Amino acid sequence: MTAINSVAAGINAYRDIAGTNRPTAGADAGSAAGGSGDGFVDALKGAAESWVDTLRQSEQKSAQAVTGQVDIRDVVMAVNNAEVTLQTAVAVRDKVIAAYQEIMRMPI
Repeated sequence: MTAINSVAAGINAYRDIAGTNRPTAGADAGSAAGGSGDGFVDALKGAAESWVDTLRQSEQKSAQAVTGQVDIRDVVMAVNNAEVTLQTAVAVRDKVIAAYQEIMRMPI
């Protein structure tokens, strides 16, 4: 059951980043517990929004390249930036999941 909950939490996190997640009954439980984690959450959210913007810019450049509106060098740079951004996002996600799993293994 723990693996299913972890997967569900990961899916909800991705939906939060995309802005498609609807709040659930327990969604405010984490924010009501204390304000100490708000800085980390805000930093992570800001980084995710920046990553999404970079990926969108790359998509726009690629679409403009098809119509011949931009130089191919701009497209290559945008795609390269998107690739690095995606690799960074995946690495951060992996570290967050590993930290969560480590916390779950701690004895109470």
